[in-house]
Amino acid sequence: MLNIHISRYVALHRSLGRKFSEQERMLRLYAAYAGGFGDRHIQVQRIYDWCHTASSQNVARRRFDTVRNFSRFIQADDPVYEVPPAGVFGRGKRPRPTPTIIEPEQVRAIMTAALDVASQDTISPYTYHYLFGLLAATGLRISEALALQCNDLVEDGLIVRNGKFGKQRLITLQPSTRQALEAYLATRARLGATGNDLFVTIRGRAPHKVRAHVVFVRLARQLGYRGPTGTAGMRLHDLRHTFAVRSLESCPRDREAIAHHMAGLSVYLGHASVANTYWYLEATPVLLRDIAAASEQLYRGEAA
Repeated sequence: MLNIHISRYVALHRSLGRKFSEQERMLRLYAAYAGGFGDRHIQVQRIYDWCHTASSQNVARRRFDTVRNFSRFIQADDPVYEVPPAGVFGRGKRPRPTPTIIEPEQVRAIMTAALDVASQDTISPYTYHYLFGLLAATGLRISEALALQCNDLVEDGLIVRNGKFGKQRLITLQPSTRQALEAYLATRARLGATGNDLFVTIRGRAPHKVRAHVVFVRLARQLGYRGPTGTAGMRLHDLRHTFAVRSLESCPRDREAIAHHMAGLSVYLGHASVANTYWYLEATPVLLRDIAAASEQLYRGEAA
């Protein structure tokens, strides 16, 4: 019975453009757990017990919030389903980490080091070399880059078909970026690498995004750009952050120009809301200094 309601709930969210895969996975796990006790309806105590089996407080909170939202949905149809009070396992999301802005020479060093990831007679080192370069040059999400197919490279740029929230968009490419991708495709052909995915490993499939994260962090540590295991530092996603910040830094210091630039950058990055693009202003010290300086100048001008 629970799984039938879960299918309805998931279908509703996907009809709104959400992937909802992680939420579905958690709800199916809960249904299997509750079903083991013979539950036909949601029970608050069973939710608590299931959440207490989580590996960490953060996982427990995500489990609780996911099942609670589902229970609110289903209780609208049948009041026999119980809904637990909010915040039992904590409230709110963890703050977004401050981005690390990667210098151009650091990007080049990481790309060069990637060529030594595996034997030179396999495609993998070239895959990571060109993958990291594309992320730095376009600000794509790693999931978007790994979902690219060979036929997504078209005359006008790159077609991103599997963006966040199911969005599709066209990414224009600089001539140098296109030349690099064409060089990678030529290398693929020379090494006999097959598969429809644009970026592939020796198995002919795109590497898993976790593997890409691991390779990047290992190279960053090897080059001294990040501390030992257990310490925070440069991440693969910082290539996207860096692209956004450098784009904003290059924008003319004109209020109307900035507004247009923000709107365009938001679409280019595939943000669901322009508010997510404005986050870079408050999260990056160099941009905050520019904002503070502009505000001070404006205040002095008005006070004069």
